[in-house]
Amino acid sequence: MPNLPTSPLLALLEIMQPLSTELREELEQLMRQEHLARGTQLLQPGQVAHRLYFVERGVVRGFYLKDGRDVSSWFMKENDFIISIVSFFTQTPSLEYVELLEDATLWSLSYAQLQHLYQRFPEFNAIGRRLTENYYVLSERRTLNLRLQSAPARYEQLLTDFPAIFQRVPLKHIASHLGLTPETLSRLRARR
Repeated sequence: MPNLPTSPLLALLEIMQPLSTELREELEQLMRQEHLARGTQLLQPGQVAHRLYFVERGVVRGFYLKDGRDVSSWFMKENDFIISIVSFFTQTPSLEYVELLEDATLWSLSYAQLQHLYQRFPEFNAIGRRLTENYYVLSERRTLNLRLQSAPARYEQLLTDFPAIFQRVPLKHIASHLGLTPETLSRLRARR
């Protein structure tokens, strides 16, 4: 059995809400660790998202195709949770892809396991609520940034949120996320 008590995942959960011994043991039994290669797709359109992931190591992106073009909707890295929100919580087919941009170490729980933990452990409900609130705020900020901010402001915000993004994510994916062409993004970078 993996040594979960010292894992970044349990350390993060413990900060959010003290974990009972029983919950910690249950997590040790249920969590699945995976070492996956760069380019692995965790989800494709038409598939149902059955797992919630925690990124111990690596970078992951969500994207969709619009008029045949690849458009990155989000990037997540170490200590982030990743999920196709609508597909996972409604257990319906996804419209997006979820892809690893680096070799990764992930921990995951299935939808059924998550529901079991919510029912059995009240403290896990508090963790779920805080995570949902945090990621909802993050999603809303991204949406508002894309709608209301200028391209330079969106670029600066991305650098604030993910300073090492240009070392870890291809320029074309960053440009599509910001709603820019790679050439425009290169000009913004040159001005900085």
